[in-house]
Amino acid sequence: MWEGSNSVIDWGEKLEEKIRMLPDSPGCYLMKDREGTIIYVGKAVNLKNRVRSYFRDTAHTPKVAAMISHIDDFEILLCETNLEALILECNLIKLHKPYYNILLKDDKHYPYLKVNLKEPFPRLEITRRMEKDGARYFGPYIGASAVKQVIEAVRGVFPLRTCRQSLPAKTVKRPCVNYDIHKCLGPCAGKCTEEEYGRMITGVLHFLEGDYKPVMDQLTEEMTEAAAAMRYERAAQIRDKIRDVQGLMERQIALRTDGSEQDLIALAQDGLDAMVQILYVRGGRMIGGDHFLLPREGGEEPGEVLAEFMTQYYAEATMIPRNVLCQTLPEGMEEQLESWMREKKGAAVTLKVPQRGEKHELVLLAVKNAEDALKKRNARRTIQEERTVGAARNLGKILGMEEYPRRIEGYDISNTQGQQSVASMVVFIDGVPAKKEYRRFRIKTVEGANDFASLKEVLGRRYAHALREQEEGTENGKFTDLPELILIDGGPQQLRFAIEALEELGITPPAMFGLAEKEEEIWLPGAEEPIRLDHHTPELQLVQRVRNEAHRFGIIHHRVLRARAFTHSQLEDIPGIGPARRKALLKAFGSLKALREASVEEIAAVKGMTRKTAEAVKEGLANPSRS
Repeated sequence: MWEGSNSVIDWGEKLEEKIRMLPDSPGCYLMKDREGTIIYVGKAVNLKNRVRSYFRDTAHTPKVAAMISHIDDFEILLCETNLEALILECNLIKLHKPYYNILLKDDKHYPYLKVNLKEPFPRLEITRRMEKDGARYFGPYIGASAVKQVIEAVRGVFPLRTCRQSLPAKTVKRPCVNYDIHKCLGPCAGKCTEEEYGRMITGVLHFLEGDYKPVMDQLTEEMTEAAAAMRYERAAQIRDKIRDVQGLMERQIALRTDGSEQDLIALAQDGLDAMVQILYVRGGRMIGGDHFLLPREGGEEPGEVLAEFMTQYYAEATMIPRNVLCQTLPEGMEEQLESWMREKKGAAVTLKVPQRGEKHELVLLAVKNAEDALKKRNARRTIQEERTVGAARNLGKILGMEEYPRRIEGYDISNTQGQQSVASMVVFIDGVPAKKEYRRFRIKTVEGANDFASLKEVLGRRYAHALREQEEGTENGKFTDLPELILIDGGPQQLRFAIEALEELGITPPAMFGLAEKEEEIWLPGAEEPIRLDHHTPELQLVQRVRNEAHRFGIIHHRVLRARAFTHSQLEDIPGIGPARRKALLKAFGSLKALREASVEEIAAVKGMTRKTAEAVKEGLANPSRS
């Protein structure tokens, strides 16, 4: 327990003994709560100094302070080296997913372009994983659209084959249409040699590496020759290819680098959360970037955050480039991470934290992107809060509620001329739909289209269920949680019937209002005049979302029941047609319309049917009133 301003904690004799026995060794430590759940995994060059700091020091960041307040026990695992501790920490975080560690939830694999040079006639393939198979990989590309743009540009210039045939073919085949329209060299038909195709592949590799000049020079020369020969249509086609290549070049940001592949990694923090930004540089050009939100890391030491992030991000070894430039790292961690990344990649990797020069400027570009991403995220969160929790709070004030309506329930009645009446109950918690809480009701006691009485029945049944669950001591039942606010789709009349339903059960109604759809007027119980809100306010928009969701949810259920009733009346009322035959008929013909148009012979051919039942179906569908 925390005691006074010095934040002194009585850890107990058992834990104090474990603290005293900590060794001077590299290793990992696992913090546990009272249930034995691992809530944090860390590494240390010296376990004694690092672990003791949690229990002895009082100046901690908010995240660490919160974590310490839940510690009930800890374990340690000794390692021989700091690198071993780093790798073990990464594996333990993946295994246990502790709450207070950085957990990357983005497990997507970005697409690469692959050229398998071991094939005699290589293709351009899209893959999500890099493998050590001798093929050339280009990327990663941020999103499928970026990959498609590159593929279209490549195939617009180079007549690569797109088929999956195993080449060279044992027998010469007729070339496909791609050969006729000059989109393929036709290796399947023996129209080119491996050497000719290989020269084209060399051009493709240069192109994917970002070297567009040879391609541009070649295309310009071909266009000039075609124009000189008065082959103007061909010259126009080449001109369009040149435009495609120029467009691809313009979509990439040129950087002053050494032309090798690089990742630029930086961090932005706002005191609560952190945002890591990675910019991907391939072939001396920035091909894209991505950012990762790290909740609760806004007050932590930046180098520690980036080190922990990088161990998780590069653990799969699918995206480790030749060079990595990082904003900051803890002292001594640069060499350890570089060694670990080199081992994961199986090739040379250089990790630097540049302090000046062009590389430092590149890192500052990543910092700028991280700050922008965090700023935009916070702006979106602010807007989202205004539309959800903020809107609910303001709505409560407008309705005169003393407390904020965390749970809002909306009700709507759906029927067709009084048939198949259903009611829907939707739930919004903190201004957001809670779809697992939605409920549907079949109207049982009301005949015809009487929305007032139907609403009264539904509210009565909903609260009767709640009372029964409370009496039985049921926790987390279907109706256990009660609303602070109820929305009724309708005006004063519907509202009055809803209130009567609860009063008859001896329940004091919660805050409740009706929404008259025509003018979007809010009616409170007993009010002589409605409340009219500005249509642009988040409060009215929240009310409209609840009403529209209740209407949508009810209509969907009503349509299902109506379709089921129609199908039942048309088929199952026919003598000799039960559920099994009905299912077989609908599966065979797809719809009642197709079944109605089928012949007796076609119906009788369905499994389980006879000539007699087929005739009955034909007669029953033609004259439903007689069946």
